[in-house]
Amino acid sequence: MIDAHAHLTDARFDGDRDAVIERASAAGVERVLTCGEDVASSERALDLARGHPDLVRAAVGIHPHRAESCDAAAIGALHRLARHRLVVAIGEIGLDLSGRSAPLPDQLRALSMQLVLAAELDLPVVVHMRDAASELHAALEREPAVRGQLHCYSEGARELDAWAARGLIPSFAGTVTFARNDRLREAAAGAAALLLETDAPYLTPEPHRGERNEPARVRDTYERVAVLRSTTVARLAEETAETARALFGPRWE
Repeated sequence: MIDAHAHLTDARFDGDRDAVIERASAAGVERVLTCGEDVASSERALDLARGHPDLVRAAVGIHPHRAESCDAAAIGALHRLARHRLVVAIGEIGLDLSGRSAPLPDQLRALSMQLVLAAELDLPVVVHMRDAASELHAALEREPAVRGQLHCYSEGARELDAWAARGLIPSFAGTVTFARNDRLREAAAGAAALLLETDAPYLTPEPHRGERNEPARVRDTYERVAVLRSTTVARLAEETAETARALFGPRWE
């Protein structure tokens, strides 16, 4: 199995980060993508990948919550980090209109700068989208063509084709296990290609909801999605691993 999106540099892992990584490996997780949220956390993500190259890969980027920190110096720092062989993507980037992020003009500026960076480096992107589907579609229309992961997919089956046309693969988190999320489960059942993630330490799947999430718990999501897709966990793991290899390229190996 893979955990296609986590935040292992989060302070909630400060007390037992190495043990969390060991539990992931023991649970059958062969690769974890840990994502930056600003330059400092991106540096820590790469350091973590350097320390655990058999399991961890890094994405470096500036989250829409922190878009105001995205300037020329930050892009220069991300460019330097992204040249490392253990960095497989630019992310977590995107748009968030939930009311907790930076002003939209700052988000759009940061998104544009990082999409240009990804195109320059020929790297995929890890995209955050919350309450901003139309704005993100419009922004992607203006930018170089991308390929990437649509992190924590939150829409239905009808929207899948439009995101695929943008070069984005849906990535399903523990939310697919939550009650009253039938629309999301329909999307997971019908997606032509998909990734699975924890977004650890967030979005803990059932039956552990309310506890801190960690990569080992991606198995709960695999088990639920395997049933939805009328397959086995082993076969689903093979499919998602192949999708990740195709998306993230040789650096993923």
